[in-house]
Amino acid sequence: MTRRGPTLRCWWALWLWLVLACSGPAAHAEALMPGGGLPPVVVGNQQEASLAEHSLYWIDESGTMSVDLVEARAAEIPWRVRKRENQRAPVGALWIVFDAATPPGQPWFLEVGSSVNDRLELFYRDRAGRWVLQEAGSGIDVSAWPVPGRLPTFTLAADSVQPVRYWLRVNDSHGDFVAPLSLLRHDALQVHREGEEFVLGCYFGVLALVALGAFVNGGVFRDRASVTLGVCIVLLVFGQLGRSGLGGQHLWSGSSAWNDVVLELWPGAGVAAGLWLVKILTDPARLSRGLDLGVEALIAALLGATALHLVINNAASLTLVLSLTGLALVAVLSMVLWGCIAGRERHVRLVAIAFVPVAVLAVFPLGRDMGLLPANVLTRFGLYLGALLAVPILYYAVNSRLMERREAELRASALVRADPLTGLPHRQAMTERLDSSLTHARTQKQQCALLCIRLSNLEAIGEEFGREAVDKALVVTASHLRRLSLGYDMAARLGQREFALLIEAPTTREAAISRAQQLVASGLREVAALPGVTLRYHVTWTLLPRPQLDGAATVQWAVDGLDLITPETRKAIRSLEVVEESVLR
Repeated sequence: MTRRGPTLRCWWALWLWLVLACSGPAAHAEALMPGGGLPPVVVGNQQEASLAEHSLYWIDESGTMSVDLVEARAAEIPWRVRKRENQRAPVGALWIVFDAATPPGQPWFLEVGSSVNDRLELFYRDRAGRWVLQEAGSGIDVSAWPVPGRLPTFTLAADSVQPVRYWLRVNDSHGDFVAPLSLLRHDALQVHREGEEFVLGCYFGVLALVALGAFVNGGVFRDRASVTLGVCIVLLVFGQLGRSGLGGQHLWSGSSAWNDVVLELWPGAGVAAGLWLVKILTDPARLSRGLDLGVEALIAALLGATALHLVINNAASLTLVLSLTGLALVAVLSMVLWGCIAGRERHVRLVAIAFVPVAVLAVFPLGRDMGLLPANVLTRFGLYLGALLAVPILYYAVNSRLMERREAELRASALVRADPLTGLPHRQAMTERLDSSLTHARTQKQQCALLCIRLSNLEAIGEEFGREAVDKALVVTASHLRRLSLGYDMAARLGQREFALLIEAPTTREAAISRAQQLVASGLREVAALPGVTLRYHVTWTLLPRPQLDGAATVQWAVDGLDLITPETRKAIRSLEVVEESVLR
């Protein structure tokens, strides 16, 4: 008895194994999968449940196994518990299996938290034992999905009290499958979709406004950087429309080919445009012509690799695009750091600041991809938030550069039309402006005024204080005239010691006399730049327009009127009409 006991037990174990081996594939799957079968997800009264650690995965490298064959060989397959690690299938297909029991009378769904995988197929057996197949993914028109939306969503078996086994097949050789899998009740699914679409709608709306502003600035001011920024934002928007699933849901729901093109253009085309933008902003040619040509060659290579990926669309072409993208990011970082160290322009430092939120928030989706962080708002939308913070800063940087260039151009053009010493417009500029003002005054039946000023004691200042004091006296006079100019008024230097002040319509006799009195009083006050010096002004004024007088004739008439005011004249301010009458007498 004692000797035959162990022998009998061994025979009984062998017989039991044979029975189980012959009892069918389903028995194999249930008994020999890890832990004696999958822990079923029983949702109960909750609204959603995660499949993390409640599902198994396996990579079919051949990619040829059908669901019948996978089910039959389930006990032989080396399944692994799916947590947060990547499941990469460079060739073949990825299989994910889980059991779920849902309450009767409540529709439940499986939502895949990514819309970039080519094809996803969900299988389960109905009550009659027949396979139910549902398909979704970026390679299938969204309108043909079982539950059209932003993310691939499948319906679960309805009114099934017992746990149902589901088999999910992922066909995508382009990248890792890191999407979280969630079971959602119908109302929870609606809340998720409405909330995410509202946030993403605001996000894309902000980007669209910034892109529009960039294109307008580029068109109005002929600025390459603004146009390039607009192109970058457009490519970013289309790339993220494709990756978020909103494009497939709302823009090209009936054409998965467009979705494929958008996904394959990103990140190659977008990074190439961004590299070109940084090249414009930092101008590496100032450091080295070779570096500038190298950046241009990298841009051309990146665009070429993206075009190649559009044509052949395989893992090798994607690897090439990603490799060149990495080099482009290194080049961007190098140019930005060089620009900051050189410290030439403020806008380069702003570009460096714009990359900070992208670099910080990109850590979260990267951590999820590496299996270090769970799926949450930051891991799912970290890059979106980073871009939302970076794009306005880049827009401000490009605008700062544009304004600096515009100011430099305006100063350069002003020097052509301005007096070098005082900075005031010269006589020709005043004549042109006066022609326009006279036309406006005649059309509106209003009056403008012209004051003509002469620094009458300029020679005496030069004799007593020297040439430097003469220049300072002219500059101080220009400063007084600028302070008297309001709104669209214009001050100008007409000659060696003659100035003019145009007071735009509508104005009055009293306003013209008041301005003249303020100027004369300003000259009598001592200024720090000319200690002990008094500036004496003779001023003639007139209301315009005058019949038969254009801008040039009016200016000449006003200057001639100054010649009629002699040093012995008691009044420093005279009306041109009064001066003419005194001469005629």
